[in-house]
Order: sequence, then structure tokens, then C-alpha cells
Amino acid sequence: MNTPLRRIGLAMMAMMLLLLGNATYVQVIKADDYRKDPLNRRVILDQYSRERGQIIAADGTPLASVQRVDDRLKYLRTYANGPAFAPVTGYFSTLYGAGGMERAEDDLLNGSDDRLFARRVSDLITGRDPKGGSLQLTIDAKLQQAAFERLQGVTGTVVAIRPQTGEILAMASTPSYDPNVLASHDVDVQEEAWAGYDADKSKPMLNRAVHENYPPGSTFKLVVTAAALAEGKTKDSEVDGRPVITLPGTNTPLPNFNDTNCGNGVTASLQEALAKSCNTAFAVLAAELGADKLRDQAAKFGIGEQDLSIPLSVVPSTLGPMSDKPSIYQTGIGQKDVRVTPLVNAVMAATVANGGVRMQPHLVGKILAPDLQVISETKPDEVDEAMDPEHAQALRDMMIASENNTGGGGKLSGVTIASKTGTAEHGENVRSTNPHAWYVAFAPAEKPEIAIAVIVENGGQQGLAATGGRVAAPIGRAVIGAYLGGR
Repeated sequence: MNTPLRRIGLAMMAMMLLLLGNATYVQVIKADDYRKDPLNRRVILDQYSRERGQIIAADGTPLASVQRVDDRLKYLRTYANGPAFAPVTGYFSTLYGAGGMERAEDDLLNGSDDRLFARRVSDLITGRDPKGGSLQLTIDAKLQQAAFERLQGVTGTVVAIRPQTGEILAMASTPSYDPNVLASHDVDVQEEAWAGYDADKSKPMLNRAVHENYPPGSTFKLVVTAAALAEGKTKDSEVDGRPVITLPGTNTPLPNFNDTNCGNGVTASLQEALAKSCNTAFAVLAAELGADKLRDQAAKFGIGEQDLSIPLSVVPSTLGPMSDKPSIYQTGIGQKDVRVTPLVNAVMAATVANGGVRMQPHLVGKILAPDLQVISETKPDEVDEAMDPEHAQALRDMMIASENNTGGGGKLSGVTIASKTGTAEHGENVRSTNPHAWYVAFAPAEKPEIAIAVIVENGGQQGLAATGGRVAAPIGRAVIGAYLGGR
């Protein structure tokens, strides 16, 4: 064989190998991605040819169901009280794919999950129409509705957790959206709705509980207190009580709220400092503890975890670099680069409520077969012992004192609440930017049944005068009252 023919032969062999490699890549490696691509019309027609599974609340209340219709797509996805539950259920759309639990558990809901293999074989043999499996969530439908109603008129979120198990009882976020219009079989309706939601600067499709993180403000003082207790301090230990201090190496003042004294104006007990949320005390205390101990304690509460899934993905919470002493001072009061999700702040409150044991938060209670028989059930998962039990009890007592010192409406009669508020500065010009208002709590303090985190962005209706006590605490107390009153 002469040289030109040999070169042509080698080139053809190389081309055949490339074609075989590409076919293998498309049909084997990328097959699942293409199958799940929302733009794949064959997949859409296949999914709508069978009945999608339900999403139901803990008490069996249907949150997402299907309705048989007479068009090319045989089933229409419907959502009961869609906006209240949309942050959890998400949406299921022919044009825009899926979000929320619709996306996280799509394989189960559409019937392709391996856990439904036996059912698929049985359907094939018996000739039954194939159906998807269903999800029973941990969400308390009445509590979710109550939280959603209390958030009306503000931008924010409420997360509620059962401390002993990690079950997420409520996850409301406002403003919200209606997933029913995105599930419409009318393409024009979907496009109009999507364009409106996408253009809305209030981000109604954002689940603020897990997909946004914020400076925690004074709620972070719970982390500092836990670290201090681990180092041998008690609720009676003396801490800095000055009304204002200067960040080391700078001319920048760091004051208490309204420049008030803490204790006698020189020192205060740790309990009083937490109850009155004294910035100077916790800034100096954070510096005494140091960055490593702060980071270690924060990690025990779940701050810094990179791959948290409930199974909705959760954006990470972080302390930032804490590269110098002024940064540590500011970190001690939940400012500078500290960012936490409302879910993680609720987990922190739940951990204290649970005697210092952090449980894995989760939304799925049970996986159900198409006939609603239980396939599997989520068991409580202990993640870490974030605090010694006696330290958790001491922190609980300090949080009770904090609640007693916190103003705002909605105080509950006959229920002892342990809480901590936060007023978090943010933005480039904090003096002219409305602060975020926080409230984390659990109750009844003696035997906790519910732990919550509430954040109201930009102070709600209070503007620059907003505080956690004025804005977020009344919402949190109302949610706690709705849960305990409905037992």
C-alpha cells in the first residue's frame, strides 16, 4: 500500500473511531441528561402519558395532584392553594421544566425511580396504566398556611422544625407565585406567567428559606455564647459592658443599640449581655475566643456545610475569612462576611432545643407507591453533638431571658418561649439601608415541640426603625401559637 492510500485509510479509521465515540457519549454517557432535558418533547409527551404521583402534606392533605384532560397531554398538574406551598412543591411545566420537590424527586413522581421497578414490571405484565410514586412531606399543612398568612405584606420567610427529629414543619416564603399557571397546557399562559415572575424584582420564585443567605445579625450571638460555654464560661461570667468600643487598629466605633450601657457600663453578666444583645460584649468575646473556635462551633451548628440537601439544595452558610481582629469583632455580632440561610438558623435553634444534638433537617416523610402504600420512611438522623447538654440548658435559660427582654407584639400567654432576635445591617451604606429583622426561637422552652427562624427583609414596613423584636418576633410568636394551639 502506498503512502497516500495508507494516510487515507488511517484518516478514515480515525473518523470512524470519533463517530463511535460520539455515539457512545450521546447514547450512554449523556443519555440520562438528554432524557431529563425539559426541551425534549418526546420526554414531555411520555411523562404526560401517565399519571404523575402526588405530593401530600404530613396529614394527607393533597398539595400537588393531577387531573385527566382531553388533549394531547393527558394529565394536568394541579396545586391546591399553590402560592402558600409553592416554595416547597415547586412547579411542573412543559416549557420550563420543574422546580422545588417536583424537580428534586422527579424520578419518583414520574415513575422511573428504581424503587418502583417491581411496580413497573407488574404494570407491564397486567396491562395496568403506569403511574408515578408519591411523596408524603413532613410539612404541617395548617402551619404552612398560617406562616404564609403571617408573612403577607412583607418579603421574608418562616422555617419551622421539630427539634427531636429534624422534620421541617413549615417553609413559607413571600412574595410567592402560583405554580398552576406554569403547569397550564396553554403555552401562551405559561410564557406570560414566567415573563412576569422573571421580571419581578421581588423574586417571587425564590425560596428564601434555602436559596438565599443573609447576615444573621445578633442571632449569631448564640454561636458565640455556645463557644464561650464550651470554654468554661457560665451565664454569670463577666463580659464587656461598655456602650461603645473602637475596632482594634482603626478609628471605627462599634456601639451597642442606641449606645446603651450593658450591665454597669463596664461589665455585664453573659446572660444579661445576651438578653440585651450587647454588641460590645460579643465583639470582645469573639476576639477572646478567636477565629478557630468560632468556626468550629459554627460548623457544629451546620454553618459552613457545603452539600446540605433536604432534598432541595441549600446554599451554603459561611463565616467568611475573619482575616484580622476587626473582622473577628464584627463576626461576633453576626456582621462582616457572616451569611446564613434561614433554614440553618432554624436548625441552630432546634439544636439548642434538642439538648445540643443537631438533627438532619428533611422534608420527605415517606415515599409512597402509586397505590399510596409506604415504600420507605425517613428516620431521624443525628448529625452532631453541637453542645454539651448542660451547656444547651444554660443557653436555653439565657434565651428565655432574652425573650422576656424582647418587645414586639404577639406575646403568648401560658407558653414559655426561648428566643433571640437580630437586626442585621447590609448593603454598601448601612446607615441608609433598611436592616433585615430576625427572630429565632423554640417552645415550649421546658419541652420543645417546635423551633423556628423568621426573617423579614429590609425591615418590612418599619424601614430604618426596624428591629427583630418589632418586626420578626410577632410573626414568629404567631406561628408558634398556631402550632401549639392546634395540637
